[in-house]
Amino acid sequence: MKAEKQAVQLFALAKRFGKVEALQEMTLSVGEGELFGFIGADGAGKTTLLRILATLLLPGGGRAEVLGLDVVASYRDIRRRIGYMPGRFSLYQDLTVEENLRFFATIFGTTIAENYDLIRDIYIQLEPFKERRAGKLSGGMKQKLALCCALVHRPELLLLDEPTTGVDAVSRAEFWQMLGRLKEQGITTLVSTPYMDEAALCDRIAFMQEGRLLAVETPDAITTLFRKPLFAIRARQTWPLITWLRSTPDAHSVYAFGRAVHYTDNRLSASRDELLLSLQRQGFTDVEVQQIKPGIEDTFMALMEPERGERHG
Repeated sequence: MKAEKQAVQLFALAKRFGKVEALQEMTLSVGEGELFGFIGADGAGKTTLLRILATLLLPGGGRAEVLGLDVVASYRDIRRRIGYMPGRFSLYQDLTVEENLRFFATIFGTTIAENYDLIRDIYIQLEPFKERRAGKLSGGMKQKLALCCALVHRPELLLLDEPTTGVDAVSRAEFWQMLGRLKEQGITTLVSTPYMDEAALCDRIAFMQEGRLLAVETPDAITTLFRKPLFAIRARQTWPLITWLRSTPDAHSVYAFGRAVHYTDNRLSASRDELLLSLQRQGFTDVEVQQIKPGIEDTFMALMEPERGERHG
């Protein structure tokens, strides 16, 4: 999905730390009102990118615009109009929930009451703990407080750096429900995450690896980049199954996915029956083979394969 107006634009944006290229000439546009996800492993460059957009780091090359403003020339104006939630909990741990919220509201010249309609759903969950020190909150409640503080001044753009890392599954689900409600109110959100299941909840996602964009698409469309036959295979002997599949000449990739093994064959003509027969001949028992549609995680791992020699953006 693309909006007519762009909330964020990157023009060959680059950043280097010594010999490490954290960002490599990234060019990208994010439309107003989008819920946009950056997906990648540690070291992909997600945090560096969000810190540049939050005006906390200077670009090393190229340029970036946030809400139509240059991140270097107009950093003061940008800071008043965005909300930023870093990956590490950074609120004042000795202040209570209520004191943290009032402090951040005061910094931006507003009050909790003035923008209560925006933060109400989150604040209601925090209210029973409003006299508790922030450092004593659970991981999930810390994240909700951090989000509430990032929203208290009603920002036009929200930057979230791995906001659900380290929290339980229920808190993760609740957090993403909140992001969906913020989208309904027109707030543009850029969120980074290592979790592939969260990518499906975004309007568009960008796969990142070593500071590069591998692909940018909607969650549904991005799986069309996976073009080889994919099979889910189960057998009683999982590790010997993985070892044998990796030794076969037609294997492209073999990964464990929960109780199954996801196997990609280089032959477009590869069939379920052929694989099943080969496995049975090798002595594997209780074998199940299904040809499946690739998911977001399958696609990401395929794009990371160095032998592909392809880059999508």
